[in-house]
Amino acid sequence: MTSAPNDIGTSWLAKAGLRPTRQRVTLAGLLVGDGKNRHVTAESLFESAKKQGEAVSLATVYNTLRAFCEVGLMQEVTVDGSKSYFDTNTGDHPHFYWEDDGTLTDAPSDKLVISRLPDAPEGAEIASVDVVIRLRRKS
Repeated sequence: MTSAPNDIGTSWLAKAGLRPTRQRVTLAGLLVGDGKNRHVTAESLFESAKKQGEAVSLATVYNTLRAFCEVGLMQEVTVDGSKSYFDTNTGDHPHFYWEDDGTLTDAPSDKLVISRLPDAPEGAEIASVDVVIRLRRKS
C-alpha cells in the first residue's frame, strides 16, 4: 500500500481528534485514501484490509467504524433493521439500496422533496430522517 492513502487517512483522523493507531490509519486509508466517498459494511472493509495484507480482526473493524461514527467521520445507515452500512459522506442525503446485490449507493438529493413530517411524540424530537430507496433490477 502506498503512503498517500495512509497520509490522507491520517489527516482524516486528525481532523476528528482521533489517535492514529496503525489499524485506524490502515482502515481510514482504505475508506478515504483516494478521496472518494464509500459505503462499506464491516465485512467488506475487513476483506479489503485482508487483501492489502493487513492483520486486523473483524471485531476491530466494527469497533473502528463505530468510533469513526461517534466522532462524525462517518454515518451508519441501517437497512432491514439489521444490516449496517457505513458512509463516509456525512451530509444529509438519501440512498439507493440495491436488493439484487446488497449494495448501498448515494441517491440524488436534489430530486428528493420531503414536504411534511409528522410531529414527534410528546417529550421527543426528530434527530434525523433517513431515506433508503429500495431498488431491484428489472427482469
